[in-house]
Amino acid sequence: MDRVVVKTPRLVLKRFSIRDAAGFFELNSDPEVLRFSGDIPFASIKEARMFIRAYRQYDLYGFGRWSVYLLGTNEYLGFCGLNFSTARQEVDLGFRLMRRVWGQGFATEAGFACLRIGFSKYGLEKIVGRAMPENAASLRVLQKLGMTYEKEFEEDGARWVQMSVRRDEFGNFYE
Repeated sequence: MDRVVVKTPRLVLKRFSIRDAAGFFELNSDPEVLRFSGDIPFASIKEARMFIRAYRQYDLYGFGRWSVYLLGTNEYLGFCGLNFSTARQEVDLGFRLMRRVWGQGFATEAGFACLRIGFSKYGLEKIVGRAMPENAASLRVLQKLGMTYEKEFEEDGARWVQMSVRRDEFGNFYE
């Protein structure tokens, strides 16, 4: 099965694969990368493999988070994609990239591709994005993608800002 979901001018987004485990482990081993995520690091590459094997979003919804690779070099940069929450009954855009590539526009480029797929291919009406209030860089990415403030909330002891964009707004924002 072809893992490639979409190519952008600089990136290739692919379905998760066991081949991503070492990069995924490295990504989630950086405390600075995890600082605003609310997640804990994987204990080992084996644990990253187990996460990937157990990942069911593609089977359940057709979409999910996707591994992000640099076009041409196939360097693993992180992940970006959509996630359906049954508890919230909504789809969120999430991204996490290696610290060495922060500030180069990759999150915005990958995020735009994911929103476009969510609205055009999967017919979603609304996609949300969440970040901790202190995570100014991620909040700025969400704004660049056309998302606007929706609400703030607390979950598992952490404060979050939720932003969103609707399909009709997204088209107007980029056309």
